[in-house]
Amino acid sequence: MNSELSVLLGDLVTVTHRLTRLAAQATGDSTSPAAWRTLSVLTSAGPMRIGELALASRVSQPTMTKIVANLNELEWIKRIADSSDARAWHIAIAPKGQNALNDWRYRLGAALEPLFADLSVRELGVLSEATDLIGDRITVQEMAA
Repeated sequence: MNSELSVLLGDLVTVTHRLTRLAAQATGDSTSPAAWRTLSVLTSAGPMRIGELALASRVSQPTMTKIVANLNELEWIKRIADSSDARAWHIAIAPKGQNALNDWRYRLGAALEPLFADLSVRELGVLSEATDLIGDRITVQEMAA
């Protein structure tokens, strides 16, 4: 293992968590972070059962049941009957949920824009390349899982 890489990646995770908290606080939005995480998981992974969604979101199944109930009240998710099990449902993001998530992501970016407004063209390029690199690696990992 490359310990320098491990330290760098640990720092990256830490700084991105701090960045996320800062942006979320700046928006003033009171929606639960777990709701946004759930919608993000559904966007990237597609419809899934509650248990799978709980596992992917790193919460207990009873907690996910509550999150899904709240998202359902907002019409941000939809339930799809599981053709292999008449008792089960798949949860999918609904158009209203996708719109809400897209708006949330935009507001996060807008909240952080003043912090990064003075970046040079080169620095913006580095940030763009790093974002693409990380996104590509995560997509490959998610597809393998």
